[in-house]
Amino acid sequence: MSFIIRHWRWQVLCLTVLCLCFAEGCRLDMHIDPRYDSLSQSTFFPDGRSERPMVPGTVARGHLRVDELLYTGRINGKLANEFPFPITKSDLERGQQRFNIYCTPCHDYTGSGVGMIVRRGFPAPPSYHIPRLMNAPVGHFFDVMTNGYGTMFSFAYRVSVKDRWRIAAYIRALQLSQNANINEVPPEERLKLLSDKAQ
Repeated sequence: MSFIIRHWRWQVLCLTVLCLCFAEGCRLDMHIDPRYDSLSQSTFFPDGRSERPMVPGTVARGHLRVDELLYTGRINGKLANEFPFPITKSDLERGQQRFNIYCTPCHDYTGSGVGMIVRRGFPAPPSYHIPRLMNAPVGHFFDVMTNGYGTMFSFAYRVSVKDRWRIAAYIRALQLSQNANINEVPPEERLKLLSDKAQ
């Protein structure tokens, strides 16, 4: 029995010594270091700010804007009349959905510029169907959505880059729908239209 007690005491003593060795090795110097809270004053930097300004030319991960056409609507500084990616039917449908959400309050569903906000006294935007906008490059619509124009503010922070292009494509579709003539309709569809009109 005394052997068991001595053996147990020996184990407790060894475990205690081992814990003390580990505790001595745990230094908190690297964990308890001086730091600044956000927007706190600093005595270390000459300008007194704890936050450091970004190094010029710094670009956040995923925000490198190398495609001039996609991000500015321009090619070599001039407004482009082409899209930065192929426009599909689903792109047009997405553009219509975004247009209906963000643009119709002022521009209405046909783009004539007499939306609900205009009817209540807000200055009317120009119709998309006037010659100036019919002949405007598609980059113009992207640029206006990005930077604002006249009383229209920028939608850059509300509408993603690709969705702005999709809205611009839908505006082109609206312009075509309101200004198309019968000769632009494919022959098989033209026959259907003419037969429906005759009835």
